[in-house]
Amino acid sequence: MSLNIKFLEDEIIDQYLYDENTTRPWIIGFSGGKDSTMLLQLVWSAIKKIPSELRNRDVFVVCNDTLVENPKIVQFINQTLKSIQREATVQGMPIQVHQTTPRLEDTFWVNLIGKGYPAPNNLFRWCTERLKITPTTRFILDKVSEKGEAIILLGTRSDESATRSRSMKKHEIYGQRLRKHILANAFVYAPIKDVITDEVWQYLLQVNPPWGGTNRDLVTLYRNASGGDCPLVIDVTTPSCGTSRFGCWVCTVVKQDKSMAGLIETGEDWMEPLVDFRDTLVETRDNPDFRQGIRKNGAEGPGPYNEYARALYLEKLLEAQKSINQVEPDVQLITHQELVAIQITWYRDSLFKYKVSDIYNKVYKSEMVMSKHDEKFRKEEELLKKSCNDSNNDFDLVQELLALQKSKSLMVRKRGLQDDIEKRIQDYLGTEKKQAK
Repeated sequence: MSLNIKFLEDEIIDQYLYDENTTRPWIIGFSGGKDSTMLLQLVWSAIKKIPSELRNRDVFVVCNDTLVENPKIVQFINQTLKSIQREATVQGMPIQVHQTTPRLEDTFWVNLIGKGYPAPNNLFRWCTERLKITPTTRFILDKVSEKGEAIILLGTRSDESATRSRSMKKHEIYGQRLRKHILANAFVYAPIKDVITDEVWQYLLQVNPPWGGTNRDLVTLYRNASGGDCPLVIDVTTPSCGTSRFGCWVCTVVKQDKSMAGLIETGEDWMEPLVDFRDTLVETRDNPDFRQGIRKNGAEGPGPYNEYARALYLEKLLEAQKSINQVEPDVQLITHQELVAIQITWYRDSLFKYKVSDIYNKVYKSEMVMSKHDEKFRKEEELLKKSCNDSNNDFDLVQELLALQKSKSLMVRKRGLQDDIEKRIQDYLGTEKKQAK
């Protein structure tokens, strides 16, 4: 092998043992792609050469799951992470695996279907920070808070692009292996920054991962997708997924998800509903019939998705999930918690025409229960309708006010409940007045 592996491992050992601050943990950004896999293998092999009594520095393997990753990649990465944690324990390595995910209120579906955020584009890419940067940043800040400082190991390479090379050069500290990170008290260490792409593949094909198995599945994924991996995004200087990288299957920033297309062409045709759904988002994003006429800041112009669009997207998403589950039963496109959060968000936006449970039951032909209070809620509906003397308008108003109160009771912060109720009553009175005329 032309690549000097011993030199790279010796540098990693030196940094691990003789760092000026031996208590600051290492945080390895692991995406499951070729570069981060090579990085982790090198670090693992280097630390393995250190006597066990000197392996005192914590090493965290951090993988970010946006919850909308390509399902095929998710299956591969989850299995890899299990193997890493299992073998780290067996071999007595100071390595721990952590997966970061966005907070419930920041997930893609709660924002797009719940809040009505339009599908991202280059002018409004609201997803990267919420799904990628913030979850990993929280983890890094937690470790910095505990230890005072932290070192982030990334598989970034100057060979990847001129932009990446300039960014790495800008932040490096002259004469040192570490470079400054945008976060205070955090530093970046890029052991393979001078390795070229051909050398990465050469290494992976000749050196099996220390957590077991081979890299053949990884090579096959790249070959089938004809793309590259999506880097661990930890700040705005780290590029997001390019036009042919593995990434979020819902990405509407790129013109075509080439990796998804490549996987389908090589036999993964069960993924076709994902492409259809993504194409629907692209085609309808700027459709005025799908958007409110007022933006969230009160200005005129295309605003959030309207009630009809949000309900339609949820129905199509559930249909896609149902179709995929016939072939891949373990694939979950949206969680139950997200469904509950979407319903709460609709209530808070005074959208009462559609119910999440009704849409779910329509698609799955089932009786979904959103919460343990739903059955009691249905019985109360019958009593309420009788009390309103079959006045549909009054019944709907009371139902909507109860829904508002219910949504607030599920939130940690109940601020705004009175304003929401007063606004709904004013809207109702205004409608009644118009009808009377």
